[in-house]
Amino acid sequence: MNGERLKIAIVSPAWFPVPPSGYGGVEWVVALLADGLADAGHDVTLFASGDSRTKAKLSSVFDVAPSEWIGRSFWELQHALPCYTHADEYDVISEHTGMTGILFSGLVDTPVAHTVHGPMTGEPGRMYEALHQLVPRLHLISLSINQRKPKPDLPWLANCPNALDLSVYPSKPHPGEYLLFLGRMSSDKGCHRAIAVAIELGLPLKIAGKKQEPKEEQYFAEFVEPHLGVHGIEYLGEVSHGKKVELLQDARATLFPIEWEEPFGLVMIESMACGTPVIATNCGAVPEVIEHGRSGIIVETYREMAAALEEADALDPLECRRYVEEQFSPERMIGDYVRAFREVIVDADASVSASLSQ
Repeated sequence: MNGERLKIAIVSPAWFPVPPSGYGGVEWVVALLADGLADAGHDVTLFASGDSRTKAKLSSVFDVAPSEWIGRSFWELQHALPCYTHADEYDVISEHTGMTGILFSGLVDTPVAHTVHGPMTGEPGRMYEALHQLVPRLHLISLSINQRKPKPDLPWLANCPNALDLSVYPSKPHPGEYLLFLGRMSSDKGCHRAIAVAIELGLPLKIAGKKQEPKEEQYFAEFVEPHLGVHGIEYLGEVSHGKKVELLQDARATLFPIEWEEPFGLVMIESMACGTPVIATNCGAVPEVIEHGRSGIIVETYREMAAALEEADALDPLECRRYVEEQFSPERMIGDYVRAFREVIVDADASVSASLSQ
C-alpha cells in the first residue's frame, strides 16, 4: 500500500465554492488538499459546487454554491449523495461536511476519514459521541491536539494541522501603522476586544470579516458599529483574498483575542506568512499554531495585548515567514493526510479479513 496511487474522493461542504471567493477557511483547506493530492499523483475527485476551481476531477450537483440555503439538510444531502452512491469506486473518502458525512459513512464499506473542522465542546462534542454509537467504524482527523481535549476517547485517526498555499501569501517586511482584526463577527472571535486594545493604544484598527447570520448581525450592531468612525476604527466588510493579503502585509500586528476553544485558527498562519506577527490569547489551538517569541506573542488575556505590542514589534518578519514555511507547508499537510488515508485503508482491510475468517 505504501507508495501506491490512491483513488480518493474529497467531499467539501456544499455552501461555498472551492476555493472560496471570500470567507471560508474549510474551503481553502479543501482546495489545497485536493490540488496537493492531485499533484502528488493520486486520482482525486472533488465533490464541490460547479463554480469551484481544482486540479482534481470536479463532481458537482449545483452549478453555483447554494450559499443562500446554508444549513438546510435537503441541499446538503443532494450534494453529498453522489459520492456515497459510488463509494465503492474509491479507496478512501476524505470527508469535510461534518455530521452529515458521518451518517453517510455508516452506509458504505469504503473507509472514510472525517476531518473535524469545528470545536468538540458542548453540543457538537455530544453529537459526535452519539453518532459514534451509530457508526462504530468512525475515523476522525483533528486539526490540533487541543481540539480533541473535550472528547479524547473518540476514535481519532490522525492530527493534520492546516496549511497554506504560500505562493498566494507573499511576505512583506514592513513597519506597519495599524492593527488588524480578521474574522467572523462573534463574541468568541472577539472583535470588540480588539477594538478595546486599539483604543487603549491609540492606534487605528482595520476590521474585515463576515456578518451573514442574524447573531453576527446583532453582535456587530451592538459591539462593533458604535465604535466605527472614531478612534480610527474602520470596518471593511468581507474582503477578497487579494485585499486580505494586502491588509495582512501592511499591518503592524494582527490581533487574535479569542475566548473559545478555537480548533485551529487559519488567520494566524495567514498573518505570519505575510511577515506580520500575531498577538493572541492563550486559548484553543493558539499554542500549537504560534511559537511565542518567534512568530507571535501569546498572552493570557486580551487585557495584556496592548503591553505586548512592543514585544511583537521586535519580532523579525522574515522569521515569521520561515516559521510558517517550516510548520504549515502544503507538503507537510498532504503527507499527513496520505499517511492517515493509508492507515484507515489498512484498518478497513484488516476488519474485512477478520470478518471473513469468523
